[in-house]
Amino acid sequence: MLRLIAAVALSLLATPALAAPVESFSAFLRNFEAKAVAAGVSAATYRSATEGLTPDPNVPNLVESQPEFTTSIWDYLDKRVTSSRIDKGQAAIERNRALFADVGRRTGVDPYLLGAIWGIETDYGAVLGNKKLIRPIIRSLATLVHQRRGRLKEDEADFIGALKLLELNRMTPAELVGSWAGAIGHLQVNPSNVVAHGSDGDGDGRIDLHNSLSDALATSAKFLLDLGYRPGLDWGFEVEVPAGFDYLLATRDELRPVSFFADRGVRRVKGRDFADLTTPVFLYAPAGQGGPKFLMTANYLVLKGYNFSDSYALSVAHMTDRLKGAGGLVADWPRQTKFPNLAQRKAIQQALIDLGLYQGAVDGRIGPISQAAYARFQASRGEIADGFITLRTYEELTAAAR
Repeated sequence: MLRLIAAVALSLLATPALAAPVESFSAFLRNFEAKAVAAGVSAATYRSATEGLTPDPNVPNLVESQPEFTTSIWDYLDKRVTSSRIDKGQAAIERNRALFADVGRRTGVDPYLLGAIWGIETDYGAVLGNKKLIRPIIRSLATLVHQRRGRLKEDEADFIGALKLLELNRMTPAELVGSWAGAIGHLQVNPSNVVAHGSDGDGDGRIDLHNSLSDALATSAKFLLDLGYRPGLDWGFEVEVPAGFDYLLATRDELRPVSFFADRGVRRVKGRDFADLTTPVFLYAPAGQGGPKFLMTANYLVLKGYNFSDSYALSVAHMTDRLKGAGGLVADWPRQTKFPNLAQRKAIQQALIDLGLYQGAVDGRIGPISQAAYARFQASRGEIADGFITLRTYEELTAAAR
């Protein structure tokens, strides 16, 4: 399961954000009916939900401007793991102490992890009444499928899932609301995952992630468990890495015991001890040798199954600790780093292809595949192979590929 999560995440990062529609929106709606009906949606539900539907003109720009791919990881964390959000989250969890404790007891999922997802996704439910952010998702998902962005298969599954939810919960399309990408409720779960993992936390016979925090927490807990979440296992630890460390070992293709890294000089920050040297982990250095570094467990990969962005997963992980009262990260981020623009990121990927190091898409979305390819290039030149792609990377690679 964890290999599958990692493979899906990498494949999604390697696909272009948007392709192009192959037919008009009205023709798409007519033609998609057969696929929806074959998947178990009644023709009556499909026609009622799509009659008179028009595309959402805002969706294409929202796809292209996702913050997970357009901001540095430290800017992403700074905007989500804030002192005010930590204070607000601790107060919100305290107000719902019995509910969080009950979910933790029944499922084994860390209640503070669920609280972190709640805070980062919807600011503890505060945005659910914002009609600029929360909108009818049938229209949003139909637009996404028609636009044929890189995750077409997943968007189709969510569109069909949303239609099934109309039937299961007897809602109208106007009542089935969520984000522009179709995510629903307090902890923002996509429709196909609501169908697969939805749980009636409050026992009222319905699954309503928008109006019932109990349903939302129960559903996300089951989703995480079904992804392979291991109760009692931390997401990971901030660590210090010695000079001369081989960063080619910083790969998530294989999890190794903590002892493997400890034997090579990796230590927890602030002189803390590793609780269990047999725990399987991988080393993650999101800003290369000059920024914070982590040993990540399998539960971190589960967070990437919830949302495949590393910026998102690290934000949830760090917020979990902060809600428990822990302090900030010890190491500083290299905040003065200059990064390539979109055209330069595409040129980096093309240069890596020309050098025989990369087989992914030329889309400018820098993820683990591009970073691993650049690390191999660094190693071939005797540099520290940390895979951290900056503006200097563009200059270096374009010169080498000439």
